[in-house]
Amino acid sequence: MRAGFVLSEVGIGLRRNLTMTFAVIVTVATSLSLLGFGLLSNAQVGVMKDYWYDKIEVSIYLCGDLSEAPSCSSGKITIPQRDQIETDLKAIPVVQNVYYESQADAFNRFQERFKDSAIAQNVTPDQLPESFRVKLKDPTQFAVIQSAFSGRPGIDVVQDQRAILEKFFRLLNVLRNGALFIGLISVLTAALLISNTIRIAAFNRRRETGVMKLVGASSFSIQLPFLLESVFSAIFGWTVALGLLSGFKVLIDQRVAPLLSFTRFFGWDAVWIASLQLLGVGLLVAALASVITLRRFVKV
Repeated sequence: MRAGFVLSEVGIGLRRNLTMTFAVIVTVATSLSLLGFGLLSNAQVGVMKDYWYDKIEVSIYLCGDLSEAPSCSSGKITIPQRDQIETDLKAIPVVQNVYYESQADAFNRFQERFKDSAIAQNVTPDQLPESFRVKLKDPTQFAVIQSAFSGRPGIDVVQDQRAILEKFFRLLNVLRNGALFIGLISVLTAALLISNTIRIAAFNRRRETGVMKLVGASSFSIQLPFLLESVFSAIFGWTVALGLLSGFKVLIDQRVAPLLSFTRFFGWDAVWIASLQLLGVGLLVAALASVITLRRFVKV
């Protein structure tokens, strides 16, 4: 079977069903784009987890004049108590670094963070507690610090920042899963449209396929042009989706990233990986939809 003949048949088929071909390309492009956004969302969640979990600290707030915890019943923490707590912290194997933050340091950091808020004018240094910021070698080992220091005299609260981030990442996971689900549903819709397009194309060309069968053409040679038409439509749709994902990445780099400098965003490598995955999905869906349709509904 000559390649030139097959390609000419594919071209004729695409031109003859131009409207349906355009609809397939648009549907494939849309579905792959939605799935691509879901894949990029998954990459973004991974990047943010790596970035923020690396910065997680355990905050140990010390007793102050306003503390009401039972461990603060003796009043404000003394210097010997504070020094002993710092020594004990540094002696624990899971601890990487220990940073002491005085009330003055806490006040300065608070003023910097809320400098444009009215609340900054109503807070004084004595209202903010002293604390130790503890960097762990493994953020999941918070229980070691909690069991050793929670309720100890001179310590008000032992707080794990990971607990705060977990709620945020649970929300991101829900959004990511929603995007992936919508993308998969869209891909299924594209598969149904490809199947319907092949059925219409085969019906319109039933005379040609009948003649080819009479002269001894194999079923594969008759079905191949239909298969290639769907594959070419999927490739065109993937090209459009790749352009949309690239534009999305440029938008993030130029407009979003400068405004949200406190975190990191996925790189171009994630875009290329997602694009290759989308190409594989597009070709697989197009091939499966074509083969199933040709075998079950197109009698050649």
